[in-house]
Amino acid sequence: SMEAILEEMLELAASGYKECTLLGQNIDAWGRDMLPKRTFADLLYFLNENIPDGTVERIRYVTSHPRYFSDRVIDAVADLDKVCECFHMPFQAGDDEVLRKMRRGYTFDSYMKIINKIRAKAPDASICGDVIVGFPGETDEAFERTLDLMKAVKFDNLNTFAYSPRPNTEAALWEDQVPDDVKAERLQKVQRLATEHALERSERYVGRTVEVMVEERNPRNVEQVMGRTRQSRQVFFDGDIDELMGSLVDVKVIEARPWSLTGELCS
Repeated sequence: SMEAILEEMLELAASGYKECTLLGQNIDAWGRDMLPKRTFADLLYFLNENIPDGTVERIRYVTSHPRYFSDRVIDAVADLDKVCECFHMPFQAGDDEVLRKMRRGYTFDSYMKIINKIRAKAPDASICGDVIVGFPGETDEAFERTLDLMKAVKFDNLNTFAYSPRPNTEAALWEDQVPDDVKAERLQKVQRLATEHALERSERYVGRTVEVMVEERNPRNVEQVMGRTRQSRQVFFDGDIDELMGSLVDVKVIEARPWSLTGELCS
């Protein structure tokens, strides 16, 4: 129930936690089996309204499914101060026929409609995704549609995988398996493009002052700490972990890399 989740988060806050992540394989389906029926957006609004200031400062969630995603979740992320502006929206492939074979329940166009709504309502939000290359029957032309989708979205972060047959699945028995060398080549292509896009997305922060929650010492430089922006981008900057651990601080970004930023603590 919403009340039980709130209670657990307040218990975590009492133990010193400042950020909580709501985790589900298809989190948008939360509440559908309840009486009365609830929605995941209802939960976000309820938590944001009932968590006292000075306790849990940030709420994240994973993972969304494009087939079940709700516009009200976009509104919640855009409007609620505790809910971080970060969307994890696996797309898996860009070709409609491959998506049909995967039984994903959406198309290139319907996925892009969701992305365009996010960009309109929460333009500074990060969008992360998952992709699988080399699904049985994926032609060169079908793979190009995956690259087209990546270029249309420009993901902040992309988890990339090559298809591997799993026991007791239909696809593992299909005859049109993609050769391993082709899968490896396609995987390298999506990884290179994903890195280009990640750098482009990181560069928008340079010169900006961002809110960072400090998480740990930089293991490669003990004079630095690491934290994350609301959009979940890692930020490294000089600081004392014993003083800053768990705190929200303002950091001016001075350098961008594909997966992280460097900044200076604002006085």
